[in-house]
Amino acid sequence: MKWAGRRESSNVEDRRGISGGGLAVGGGIVGVIVILLKVFLGGDTSNLNEVLPQQVPAKEMSAEEQKLDEERASFVKVVLADTEDVWGKLFSEAGKTYTDPTLVLFRESVQSACGMAGSATGPFYCPGDQKVYIDLSFFEDMQNQLHAPGDFAMAYVVAHEVGHHIQKLNGTSDKMNRLRQQLSEEEYNKYSVKLELQADFLAGVWAHHAQKMKHILEENDIEEALNAANAIGDDRLQKEAQGRVVPESFTHGTSAQRVYWFKKGFETGDVSKGNTFNDPSLN
Repeated sequence: MKWAGRRESSNVEDRRGISGGGLAVGGGIVGVIVILLKVFLGGDTSNLNEVLPQQVPAKEMSAEEQKLDEERASFVKVVLADTEDVWGKLFSEAGKTYTDPTLVLFRESVQSACGMAGSATGPFYCPGDQKVYIDLSFFEDMQNQLHAPGDFAMAYVVAHEVGHHIQKLNGTSDKMNRLRQQLSEEEYNKYSVKLELQADFLAGVWAHHAQKMKHILEENDIEEALNAANAIGDDRLQKEAQGRVVPESFTHGTSAQRVYWFKKGFETGDVSKGNTFNDPSLN
């Protein structure tokens, strides 16, 4: 992705040097896979305190690690700026005003309006404060453990979380919260899958328009995003974590579904084509 030297968003809270309240949670891949079965990439963040692993000592970063962390921070700020430009334009064309989300960078643990979260939770969006939370070490897990390398795989993660912000702004998230009170867990999971796949679609829409507006893509960028979407399907994560797949417990969609909806968003660039809630194949 062509990003160096471009505008970085100022809608960022850098809490990497601030304790999240004493809960230092390690980001090992076992924790990532187990927890991400429930909250990967912006899922249900209402019970973060209950799903966190045990505390472990915080890890000191070497000078080389700190340099890489700063580079990743600059990158996600550029991606966030691109989402602001794209969604600001699309909202304006629809006669609406886009409200930018805030990106919170943290290490080890962080306090959000959705509760306390640790590195192993993975990136998430909290509707309660309209903020995207990312511990940048997660991108190392993506590359080394989930086998989803590349800067555009990272961009996809950020764009997916911003997709959840779009859902908050258009009222979809609030409707989901009301459904949570009315449905069984298994029934609600079906709607959760649709919510997550729509966020994948919206990430694809962003990539379509960012390329059209700024020519950000380099060779293999879309393949990196599709590989990341494939790597984090419920079926694949469950197979790795527990050796079997339980479809009724899916909350984010299969690898094939995630790839399909991101690709559809990228190819069409049309927000109206992403109504996953009316897709009969997802019932």
